[in-house]
Amino acid sequence: MLVWDGGRRSGLSWGKRVAFGVPEGGVRGCAGARGNACPVRAVVAGRSTGGRCEECARLDRAHSVAADTLADDPRPYRVYLAWFGPGMVKVGITAVERGSARLLEQGAVCFSWLGAGPLMAARRTEELLRAALRVPDRIPYAEKRAVRAALPRTAAERAAEVRELHARAVALRTWPESLRPAECRIVDHVTAFGLDRAPAACGDVVELVPGGAVSGELVAAAGPDLHLAVGGRGVVVLDTRLMAGWELAPREPGGSGLTFPVREFRGEQGGLF
Repeated sequence: MLVWDGGRRSGLSWGKRVAFGVPEGGVRGCAGARGNACPVRAVVAGRSTGGRCEECARLDRAHSVAADTLADDPRPYRVYLAWFGPGMVKVGITAVERGSARLLEQGAVCFSWLGAGPLMAARRTEELLRAALRVPDRIPYAEKRAVRAALPRTAAERAAEVRELHARAVALRTWPESLRPAECRIVDHVTAFGLDRAPAACGDVVELVPGGAVSGELVAAAGPDLHLAVGGRGVVVLDTRLMAGWELAPREPGGSGLTFPVREFRGEQGGLF
């Protein structure tokens, strides 16, 4: 689902044609913060995935759990282990009321809950895993999407690293007492993302530029990434966060093509595909 200025929504389904361009002479404006327009109407760089100027980015994170600015949040939180590809497991937290939405937003290929409890207990557990097991709390999107072309074929293989880390984590003796451990139950998103039937992506769009355009068929989607089959290029990944702040113009639904700059993925392709 794409959400446009003014609240209009565009549903996305497999096979849907995604076609738009940036008019010549266009500039990318700051997306503002917390529903408010940027007061100085700043221009932001095309490669910025945040799409905000420095001041609006600061304001947007001013009341963010991710930025450790909501220590008094009374809601219960879950700690999770998320896997994005071989060697890429991260630890994170999300409010219990959000369910697995955070994992879908991040493009987690599979995940398991690790425990649940008050916010600060969840935070301490996250920090414990970073320190004791060297599990990161962030993995760059560029790394996530580059390995999707080589995912293991079976759900059991994809779950192996999460299961191993989950066992090591619950064996630690310094867990906060108020955090309740959860049984390891792997949730796999490969089918939900369409990655089980989509051709491997060969690269990703680096930025949108004035005069550029894309027209392709949606074959998969993971987190903010749309996997588009573009004639003559194969499948290319478009990070929808790069679209924020641009004035976009629709393209004719027929045809296929891409004139935005693209970074080619390196390394072997295979695995799931």
